[in-house]
Order: sequence, then structure tokens, then C-alpha cells
Amino acid sequence: MGSSILPPAGEELTNGWEPELDPADSVVRQAVLAHASWAADGARRAGKPWYDGAAWAGGVLGEAGTLTNWIVLKQPVDPVAVVADIARELPGSFPYLFVSAWPTGDLRDCGLELAGHPPLMVRFPGTATVPPTTDLDIRQVTDAAGLADAERVLVEGYPIPELQPFRPGAMYSPSFLDGSDVWVGYDGNIPLATATAHHAAGLTVVESVAVLPAARGRGAGAALTWAATTHHPTHPAALIASDAGQPVYQRLNYHRLQRWTVWVRP
Repeated sequence: MGSSILPPAGEELTNGWEPELDPADSVVRQAVLAHASWAADGARRAGKPWYDGAAWAGGVLGEAGTLTNWIVLKQPVDPVAVVADIARELPGSFPYLFVSAWPTGDLRDCGLELAGHPPLMVRFPGTATVPPTTDLDIRQVTDAAGLADAERVLVEGYPIPELQPFRPGAMYSPSFLDGSDVWVGYDGNIPLATATAHHAAGLTVVESVAVLPAARGRGAGAALTWAATTHHPTHPAALIASDAGQPVYQRLNYHRLQRWTVWVRP
């Protein structure tokens, strides 16, 4: 009986992570590849250091701020080897997030510190959801002034202490809008909340959700997340959730799919 499930001799068997495999082979694969695209896209468009290979992708937008620079594994490879590869391909002492869809083992000897095991959350298209409401005026960013407003909210609202006091351009350049879509929630002309959508591999990554204290409790986080989530309404959306954000995302019909592993090089 057992031999009846064995494939014919010599048949090539996919493990789900070969570079040439269709991104839509699984939702997790789509999420991995879309996050890898997010990691490299901003730096590539800004003419800053970036790398996108078979095993990992990443970019260097700035010299400060952990959230500024991302490294994302694209396959279940040896993470220690990838850390060494990063040093060769993207040399420098910049901080970065090291994101893996797989358990990595202890990387402290590589100079990294464990940030945690946050859940990847996914919302599927066609899911019936009552759109959240807020008294803020939500506007999609179309110019440098709006992008600076979004960056200020992210730096001060997330917050990112290493980039304070705020100076525009530390994370976003005008070319950022060529690869990602950004929204800002305003009270009058005062920017108070933001979120970003990056679409790749048939999936929308929702990132950089931040709300200033003056807008908390006003539905701003949910409404900005919703704008990013539904920008490509016929495709799934995914995000790496914080503890504080999970209840908000669950109300938008996001579901925890699996835990990822996030390390930080300070």
C-alpha cells in the first residue's frame, strides 16, 4: 500500500520554494515573495544599495532606524550563510530587520538580536467586511509633500526614535511612490495616520501603519489599513502583525496564518 503513493522514478518533486515556481503555488509563497519585493524595491528605485537573489532580498534606504532597511529570506536556507552574504553584497554598519518565514535558530553570534515571532496575517479577496469609519480625511499620497507627511507620522507615531527629530527623506524618496501606494489621514491639514500598500507576486503587503496619539481611538488605524488592504481588491493582502495591531486586523477579517521570525541588527 505504501509504495502506491510513491512518484515514478526520476520525477522531479517541488518543495514549494524553487525560484522558477509560480508565486501563486501557495499563499505563504506569495507573502514571502511580496515581502522580499518590498524589502528591495524602495532602495532600488532610489538608487541606493539593494540586492535580490534566489535566497534573499533586501535594500539599504538609510543609515539609521531599524525599520528603514529590510532583509527577507526567500527560501528555507541557512540563515547564518545569508547574514554573511549580506555583509558581502550590502557592506556597511547599517541596521536592518531580518525576516524569515521559517525558524532560524539562534543568530546572536551573527550580531543580531531577536525581535520576536509575529504572526503573518492574511485577508482573502471577496471576504464580506463592514468598512471601518473614521472622522479623519483619508487621502492617497500623490506628491512629495504628502509623502513627507506620511514619513513624519511613521517616524513619530510608530515611533522610530533613531530618526527623531524628524527630517524628511530618511526613509522615503519621491521614487518610492513608483512602487508603493501611501495614504495619510488628516484632521484638517494635520497628518495623524498613515499606511502603505506594496503589490507584488499577486498579493498586497500592508506596511508602515502608524497613528499619532491625537488620532488614537478614532478608528484611524483600521481605516488606513483598510485603504491599503483593498487597493487591489481581487488579490489577497498580508501583513506582519504587531501585538497591538492584531485585534484591529482581525476585525478586518485578517487571519493568522503562521508565525514568522524577525531578528534585528541594531
